[in-house]
Amino acid sequence: MKPDLFQAPDYYNLDDLLTEEHKLVRDSARAWVKREVSPIIEEYAQRAEFPSQIIKGLGEIGGFGPYIPEEYGGAGLDQISYGLIMQEIERGDSGVRSTSSVQSSLVMYPIWKFGTEQQRKKYLPKLATGEMMGCFGLTEPDFGSNPSGMVTNFKDMGDHYLLNGAKMWISNAPFADVAVVWAKNEEGRIHGLIVERGMEGFTTPETHNKWSLRASATGELIFDNVKVPKENLMPGKSGLGAPMMCLDSARYGIAWGAIGAAMDCYDTALRYSKERIQFDRPIAGFQLQQKKLAEMITEITKAQLLTWRLGVLRNEGKATTAQISMAKRNNVDMAINIAREARQMLGGMGITGEYSIMRHSMNLESVITYEGTHDIHLLITGADITGIPAFK
Repeated sequence: MKPDLFQAPDYYNLDDLLTEEHKLVRDSARAWVKREVSPIIEEYAQRAEFPSQIIKGLGEIGGFGPYIPEEYGGAGLDQISYGLIMQEIERGDSGVRSTSSVQSSLVMYPIWKFGTEQQRKKYLPKLATGEMMGCFGLTEPDFGSNPSGMVTNFKDMGDHYLLNGAKMWISNAPFADVAVVWAKNEEGRIHGLIVERGMEGFTTPETHNKWSLRASATGELIFDNVKVPKENLMPGKSGLGAPMMCLDSARYGIAWGAIGAAMDCYDTALRYSKERIQFDRPIAGFQLQQKKLAEMITEITKAQLLTWRLGVLRNEGKATTAQISMAKRNNVDMAINIAREARQMLGGMGITGEYSIMRHSMNLESVITYEGTHDIHLLITGADITGIPAFK
């Protein structure tokens, strides 16, 4: 088991832009990842198993709903702190960050924003500690980039709702205690329902044979005449805009998280290049290797500035969906390109589990697709700057 020697790059002294609280939150998360995630993650990824023993620790470092108010069990932190936590967790593994950001932005966020006070008090404190885990049901077998076409639906049966349909590619589904599910009512309006494990007709089969996010549990949500109590409907907001607000929060976290994966690949490649001797000198002394490293740190620095500014805008309530889309697309694209270049620098060693690069590279192939594909985010930016949607 190799020690975690990671040193975070900060080429433009961005720490000067952070508060002492930001740095304390980040450093606590970084130390936890080094201690609890790095030593075990390669083994769990090889086994395609989620390390459930880390859930309690994720809760302790603020990995679940850090911006949720303290009265509901959250840490009451700002958006930059949330981003920094996601950065550090994804530096460890994208699948672990998926577990964290789903819980935070796709389960706790909608209950906090759209739920009743009773729902907030019932679910949020337990979700914040990891005592209860959740998942988010939006994507369907036939509706991914076009979620408005969903067929999952519920009918008013008088004293309860009857829910039918299916969702797929759902992170945390196999072990989730609750699912925030988006479904259409009889008028075709989209609403959010809280579905609990144990409700008759609700099953969560696991998705196997993944070559990506192997240390994350993925599954389906199947609803076969599930009776959902009426008090489990979230009344605060309906329509597609409600789940899209959740995705804005999650995509913002991904924009920070991808930087963590990129930093880990860069740091690994930099250290390896100084140690690997070819033609009687370290490969760090060759022009092509320096070109790769220089381009990596440049792109990481640009992404760091992008997310920091976006975090300021989020704190001020000014960040737009299109701005968040730009950061998610840019930063994940940046990270996957750095992972590929770093893998080449390590040669054959780059594909082994002795180093993290190939695992990051495989994981990022999912991150570049989920919560809005690379191309869809380009079109969101295109529609924003031209005023002409190109989705149809």
